[in-house]
Amino acid sequence: MNYTEASMNVLRQGGDELADATVAALFERGEVGKFNTLMRHVSTTGTPLPDGLPDVAREYLRTTSAPPDWVDWELMEKARLFFIDNNVHISTALSFASMPACYVVPHVARLLSATHGLRYPSKRMAETGQFTVYLMQPDAFEAGGRFIPAAQKVRLLHASIRHHLQRENRWDTSALGTPICQEDMIGGQMFFSLLVLDSLHRLGIHMSTEGAEAYYYAWRVVGAMLGVDQQAVPPTLDDARAFLDLYMVRHMGPSEEGALLTRQLIDLYEEVVPGTLFDPVVSALIRHLIGDTCADWLRVPRSSWDTAVKAVPHLLGLLETIEDRSPLGARALDHLGRLTTLLELSSLTRGRVMHYAIPEQLKDAYGVTPASHRARRWNPPAATSSS
Repeated sequence: MNYTEASMNVLRQGGDELADATVAALFERGEVGKFNTLMRHVSTTGTPLPDGLPDVAREYLRTTSAPPDWVDWELMEKARLFFIDNNVHISTALSFASMPACYVVPHVARLLSATHGLRYPSKRMAETGQFTVYLMQPDAFEAGGRFIPAAQKVRLLHASIRHHLQRENRWDTSALGTPICQEDMIGGQMFFSLLVLDSLHRLGIHMSTEGAEAYYYAWRVVGAMLGVDQQAVPPTLDDARAFLDLYMVRHMGPSEEGALLTRQLIDLYEEVVPGTLFDPVVSALIRHLIGDTCADWLRVPRSSWDTAVKAVPHLLGLLETIEDRSPLGARALDHLGRLTTLLELSSLTRGRVMHYAIPEQLKDAYGVTPASHRARRWNPPAATSSS
């Protein structure tokens, strides 16, 4: 696919017609609170919808209750196995690369600070981690699975943010396009798929092209279920690279919100790591995975660990050797990976299930001006050697 400034500008005008209409009707009829209360009891596929659920919500949930009919289930199983083999590395990439990458897009950083609040940065981390774990379960799309209800709620969450910002004139649509537009949704999909694969490569993880393509394919399925226009989504990894490169050039840059969200993300993970000796590892790993230019924009601190963290690929390579040569070692590492992921997730969720509720209002101070968005275009860093 050929992505240009013109084609990307078209994507900036598109939202999600189905979810937007559903949310508009819920707000118009004053039924948002009722919907949120009732939907707290719907967290698994196959759960009967509660009595009293607004008709417009019931119809939306019926329409979005199944994955697209084009899904290749063999590829999805390969993606699940890829996740099992690399779950710790994928969690690391999501936490230390994908999330900071979101913060390097100024208008996205401001939006995140408005919807989740700067005093609770772990909420978005918890939602993302839980969402990914739900996706990669064997029963993700079957009765009893948690992924489909989560996807349905996230889609409405995005639509509600668009509703608030546009209704309250707190978003410069003429300059920025539609909030959480198709371009940004595809960009987010790239951060959680292609950028994760890039981070695994940077960590020295050996993976097959088949496994990488399957993992990317799974996120295409996710995008479809979140209302992303599949005619515009890059179908291959090469197309994804072209999209992400152009998206970065168009939008990435420094912002106060991005730096603050990053600081709180670092503080969050430094609290998780016992003691203080290894606290600088958090910043060093972020800098290693997203590069110095983006890290400087986000004011990620430098430390002596910036050099030491480059040894991580060697350590992971040693673990991979053990996994390849010993079936027992492979099972032990897979079990350790699952345990580590669950412990990380539990520390973020604080033992709770994230419900992805529709916000009835946004932070009062929220607003995005075109000047902060357009004046600081991204200048790609000079090419460096792989060494």
